[in-house]
Amino acid sequence: MYNSVFRCRSVLLLTAATVVAGMAACSSDGSVTPTNAPVGQQTISPPTQSAQMFKGNIEIDGSSTVFIITQAVAEEFRKTNPGVQVPVGISGTGGGFKRFINGETDISDASRPMTVAEADLAKKNGIEYIELAIAYDGLSVIVNKANTFVSCLTTAELKNIWNTGSAVKAWSEVRPGFPANPIRLYGPGTDSGTFDYFTEVINGKAKQSRADFTASEDDNVLVQGIAGDKGSLGYFGFAYFEENQDKMKLVSVDSGKGCILPSTQTINEGAYAPLSRPLFIYVSKKALGRPEVKAFVEYYLKNGAKLAAEVGYVALPAKSYDDGLAKIKQP
Repeated sequence: MYNSVFRCRSVLLLTAATVVAGMAACSSDGSVTPTNAPVGQQTISPPTQSAQMFKGNIEIDGSSTVFIITQAVAEEFRKTNPGVQVPVGISGTGGGFKRFINGETDISDASRPMTVAEADLAKKNGIEYIELAIAYDGLSVIVNKANTFVSCLTTAELKNIWNTGSAVKAWSEVRPGFPANPIRLYGPGTDSGTFDYFTEVINGKAKQSRADFTASEDDNVLVQGIAGDKGSLGYFGFAYFEENQDKMKLVSVDSGKGCILPSTQTINEGAYAPLSRPLFIYVSKKALGRPEVKAFVEYYLKNGAKLAAEVGYVALPAKSYDDGLAKIKQP
């Protein structure tokens, strides 16, 4: 069923269209702990009878990574709530926050937490919100399918390649024994939370990166670039690799404990470090006062674990979603 979510996403992104989307939750203390719960055995909970009568518009923008989950949630939600329109933008986490803190959107998809500066501006603008974690993701390091010499890179090698001031132009400059083939880089744009997270954990500071790489907020553009370039190296969310693994090669990452590939298991267990990260949505408290928004959020929290797993992410513990439901019901 959810293959249609990915196919739909590709078409919509390429035509700059908008789609429907959703949101989720985290534990009451703000922690985000992966779960070993058998989410694949869960079933989709239908909306309540009253929720089926709601009409309105819910505006969402932000992370293209979180977009996959919100689209899957919306696809199910709108089967019984066709009167609720939920257009979703993919301007990146930073771009989404800019709109959210200006009061232009109801929900902001985010692949990183809101910064202190962003939170201060939201407060100044009178925007109150709830931060909710929805799933875990693992940033994937990718090369072209024809690359036969790279199977694992250390975090130190990744920093040497990607950090500000890096002059690495050939694979032979990455590690002795690699061929002198040119290396060409692909990565998320600077408004992307994926860019912020990768640069922080690999280079030591968010947004600290060399600038001479092919950048795009649209992960499909990165997939196409890496798949068509034998000298390519790039990174993006694990779910995008899962959907396109026949076109690219996944690289293990060694942070000092051996080479580890991202997978549902290694992300779940926390073994894929430091490139495992939580995904979030931010919900305007004012928007939660509208019945269609609250119904949508409740639906997401009741079905988030199942849908996150279906589209390639790692679900949170059931208690995290339950705690989220309690948080949105607080006055």
